Formats: sequence, C-alpha cells, structure tokens
Amino acid sequence: MTDRLFDVKDMGVAITGGAGILCGTMAKALAARGAKVAVIDFNLAGAEALCKEIESDGGVATPVECNVLEKDKVEAAFQSALKSLGTIDVLINGAGGNKKEATCAPPTEFFDLPADAIRWVFDLNCLGTILPSQVFGKYMAGRSKGVIINVSSMAAFRPLTNVIGYGAAKAAISNFTQWLAVYMNQRHSKDIRVNAIAPGFFLTEQNRFLLTNEDGSMTPRGKLILDHTPMGRYGQPEELIGTLVWLMSEAGKFVNGIVVPVDGGFAAFSGV
Repeated sequence: MTDRLFDVKDMGVAITGGAGILCGTMAKALAARGAKVAVIDFNLAGAEALCKEIESDGGVATPVECNVLEKDKVEAAFQSALKSLGTIDVLINGAGGNKKEATCAPPTEFFDLPADAIRWVFDLNCLGTILPSQVFGKYMAGRSKGVIINVSSMAAFRPLTNVIGYGAAKAAISNFTQWLAVYMNQRHSKDIRVNAIAPGFFLTEQNRFLLTNEDGSMTPRGKLILDHTPMGRYGQPEELIGTLVWLMSEAGKFVNGIVVPVDGGFAAFSGV
C-alpha cells in the first residue's frame, strides 16, 4: 500500500478555474506527475494555451470551456471532460475570485457597496463550487468513489478588513466542504472524500490591486499581511502542490471534511 502514497498517475482530474495562476500551476504539476487533466475555464483561450504548454512537456490535458454559474454549462463541461479523459477521479473546484467593487477600502463605505458586486463575488465563489460538486459529485456517487477538493481562503478563517462578499463566500465553502464530506459518506459511499485547501496570501490578478501599487511596491495592506505572516513572504503557487497531492492520493485516504491552511503561519499568529 505504501508504494502508492502520493501517486496520482493516470488519475482523471477536472479543475475549474484551471487557467488561473494557482489552478494553472496545479494543472501543470499534476500532469507532470502523470495525471490526465481537464482544464475547465470561462477563458477558453487561456485553457487552450495552458493545455498546449502541458502537452509540449509530455503531459495529457484537454481544454474545456465552462461558466460554472450555469448548471447546463457545467453538465456539458463534465461530459466533455469525461469523454476526453475516460474517467474523472478528482474534481478541484478552483473557480473563484474577487472584484474591487465588492470591497470597501477607504474612502468607500460598506453602506454604499452595490448589491450586484457583492452577489457577483458570492455567486462565483460559493455557487461556482456547489454546482460543479453537484454535477461531478453525482458521477462519483454512481461510481462509489472519488475526491473533491475545494479552494477556501484565509478570509474564511478570519474576516479580512474591507473584503465583504469574498470572505463570506469562502467561509461558506469551508462549511460546505464539511457538509458534503458527511453527506457523501452517509448517503453514497465511504470512498468519496471532500476536503479543501485554504491558501494564504499569494499574488494573483484578483488581489494584486489590494497588495501592490502600480510601481510594484507594497501597499500598507500588503505590508501588514507580511508583518502578520510568520514566514514573512507571500506564497508561491508551487507550494500548494504538496498539500493537493496528499489530499488526492492514497496518502490522504482517511482525511475527510477538513480545510487545510497553506499560509506561512498566518492563521496561527495572533499579532502579538
């Protein structure tokens, strides 16, 4: 049994938000380890470019266009991914993000935030995790096996100032992860596991405007984050891979219903 610990070779892996910085790194790393990857993204051109890069390195990847907020589109993406990969063993719910209009950094006031902006962020993160879990999860329930990995956030552990919809949505994802793990085991199969990764602070297109100035220097908020991260730096996308492989593979066979911080110690530090 121990010879297959951390082995993901030949697994069929579907990744929503797969053309993004963090999930794109996941896709490349898993393909390099022998997994077959479906890069599912609203940005088809980005997914195609990433898959070409993976294939040029000898990996197996297929691009799939999808709006994770429309269930019929998610069902079509599932069918496309299944046809290309032959099997789907793992779903990584990576679609998500934030937008400036749903944050209240001064001089913006919470009281004036537009409902549409908050709803957009909440739906993209929370509903965009639930709908793929329904579609791909039903397939896993029919097979009586599978792995679902959601992407939570430090904002789910601690409310972050100025970040409204995103923090609420990620907290909902953490709760949903626990709920779905229990549901799948009790109602369908003891061999379906649902967990989540909660990245700390990684520079992405969604948060760059909060953490860096146009000249690349740190904003006061960015400095505060690093001051409260015991390791004193932002994470590198590649530093999510070890936790991801652990949760996907036989190494995590008895790990279910948890949210794992990968955060340089941010969640552990009280500030004093």
